[in-house]
Amino acid sequence: MRGGDKAFLERHRDYIMGLIEKIDPLVDDDGTEHLESGTRSQLKHFLDWPSSPNEAGVESGYRALLSWAMQDAELLCSVLGDETHAATCRDIARRMNKKVLPDNGLQQARALKMIAGLQQPNAEFTADGFSTFYGYYMLEALAMAGAYKQALDIIRQYWGAMLDLGATTFWEDFHLEWTRNAARIDEMLPPGKTDIHRDYGDYCYISYRHSFCHGWASGPTAWLSRHVLGVEVLDAGCRKLRVTPHLGDLQWAEGTFPTPLGPVSIRHERDASGKVSSRIDAPDGITVIR
Repeated sequence: MRGGDKAFLERHRDYIMGLIEKIDPLVDDDGTEHLESGTRSQLKHFLDWPSSPNEAGVESGYRALLSWAMQDAELLCSVLGDETHAATCRDIARRMNKKVLPDNGLQQARALKMIAGLQQPNAEFTADGFSTFYGYYMLEALAMAGAYKQALDIIRQYWGAMLDLGATTFWEDFHLEWTRNAARIDEMLPPGKTDIHRDYGDYCYISYRHSFCHGWASGPTAWLSRHVLGVEVLDAGCRKLRVTPHLGDLQWAEGTFPTPLGPVSIRHERDASGKVSSRIDAPDGITVIR
């Protein structure tokens, strides 16, 4: 959808269809699935490391993720003109959706269920216990519930706390309680202060193995473009965009959105009456719907 490179999909057609054919017989008609996790982990299934102690929540989220994957696989099949495999994807999702498991209090799983259409969107998310890995999907679930200001507040609290400690990139893992008595990472450690890098981390990223430059943690970047700037790609290669800003409590927002034909420049401003006006400059060949 971003690059419009259908030739890329064509090169991977056999692989995509092969995955669908592999998954199909492993999902029973009652929704029970028999996919294996492989040999790297003793866990049956996996979402992210912070989720792993909550096995019931992981199972709920994993199943939602598989259902969502089948929805996107159906789209890929449609683009490739393979209605037979598209129908198989729909049927796998139908079977999976017969067995919707409770999230057991796991916010990551709750977000995946909402995105997959297995649960009504709601705003039951907090910055306490947020996940860097699944942060984007948790913010996306809040957007689905129309809770844009709450999502912005969580970005300020959670990712903003990293910035307040001197971060210029986002971290592999983070908990708000780490900030108590923590020193900034761009200064020498003062006496009596906690070294947030040396003293924290978990699982396979303990202490200095804990990455402070982790791409999976950068969810707000994509989320702000999608929901605050409001850019939605409607046609492959960004040939058609819809721009619907959601400023929350912001007075203005400005940015650019990259496309194969060049960047789209966007600025939104809220006037005294609360009305939002927009200025959008798009390259030739791109249709923008407001």
